Amino acid sequence: MIGRKLSTSSNVVDKLLIFHGKVNRNEKWLFFGSEVLKIFLRRRVERSVYMKIKVLGCSGAEFPKHHFSSFLIDGKILLDAGSVTDVLSEKDQLKIKSIFVTHAHLDHIKGIPFLADNILIGNRQGRVDIFSIPPVIKAIKENLLNDVVWPDFTKIPRGVSSSRILKLHKLKPGKSVRTEDYCITSLKVNHAVPAVGYLVENQKKRRLFYSGDTGPTDKTWKEIAVKIDCLILDVTFPNEMAREAIRTGHLTPWLLRMELSKMKYMPERIYVTHTKPQYLKTIISELKELRINHLRLLKDGESIEL
Repeated sequence: MIGRKLSTSSNVVDKLLIFHGKVNRNEKWLFFGSEVLKIFLRRRVERSVYMKIKVLGCSGAEFPKHHFSSFLIDGKILLDAGSVTDVLSEKDQLKIKSIFVTHAHLDHIKGIPFLADNILIGNRQGRVDIFSIPPVIKAIKENLLNDVVWPDFTKIPRGVSSSRILKLHKLKPGKSVRTEDYCITSLKVNHAVPAVGYLVENQKKRRLFYSGDTGPTDKTWKEIAVKIDCLILDVTFPNEMAREAIRTGHLTPWLLRMELSKMKYMPERIYVTHTKPQYLKTIISELKELRINHLRLLKDGESIEL
């Protein structure tokens, strides 16, 4: 398309530049080419500050073409690890540097042990840092990487290196950590087990909040005192199952609307995640009834740019 535009507009550019005495005919293309290069480089810089989120999985149950929760930011940072090795190529798996886990339910941590095994075989240098609140780190250590269910990759060194493949980091809710040019803050949410969501902010102050699994909550929204560009929020059940949703720490479309009304600023974009495929048609219909233009259901494999 760029080459095509240059060709069709060349006579116009030629006449304008020469008429105004800016350049002669031999200099004309050098001048115009430099302007195109400036535009190209500016766009490259603009794109470099985007936050690109790849949806590896966003399902509340596992079926063919429905994968558990996992969101990959810029190819390096994972929010939850329900689906990793069953979605990403080996090359892309070895690029992952950090995993931020919302809670210890299996559908959000299932990919961690298999990723660690692939890293060992792939002989990648360095390690993967796993972040979460203390109860979640404790559960991963005692119930997953416990040398019974799976080898403890927090103790296994890489070849002759003393570096461990996985390193666990405890987070304090409300406190921020910086990684890969992002500031990431854990905020408590309302679920059946200890859980947090993550507020992710890049250098251009573009913000994503990923709730993980959550039921109705007031405290979370009060703690988010800034405008969110993108909200990824749990809607697991249809409206008729509101009681079950509240009991297990999840939302329905109607409960989602109630949560949005608690927020100081309405997010620019709202994406629904963790939907049960068994209730998909009903939930889609109920979301449409909310008549929120910038609200839609996520799909496995899609990408979001902020």
